[in-house]
Amino acid sequence: MATIKKIIKGDLVKLISGANKGTTGKVVQVLTKKNAVLIEGIGNIHRNIKASRQNPRGGQKDIHVPVPIHKVALVIDEKTSKTSRVGLTKNDEGKKTRVARQIKNKEIK
Repeated sequence: MATIKKIIKGDLVKLISGANKGTTGKVVQVLTKKNAVLIEGIGNIHRNIKASRQNPRGGQKDIHVPVPIHKVALVIDEKTSKTSRVGLTKNDEGKKTRVARQIKNKEIK
């Protein structure tokens, strides 16, 4: 049985702490084992690569670093970038749905 996650791929999230606090971006991937998310445009860094037979010149490689999931909040209003906590409730059919707590448990998508 599939479980519903509070933050899913395609959500617009805002960073609530860290060096990039206040920036918003779209979730590219959710890493459940690490409790982290990859956010578009945030966490791109360079790694220096040592010279080897496959790469004789060495150089730099761009990698995408995940952000811990507790440092992001779901954006419910894109114009004002208002955020909300996310909860799970059962609807009339008995299925779990995501709800935004700051706007009186309104269903998300």
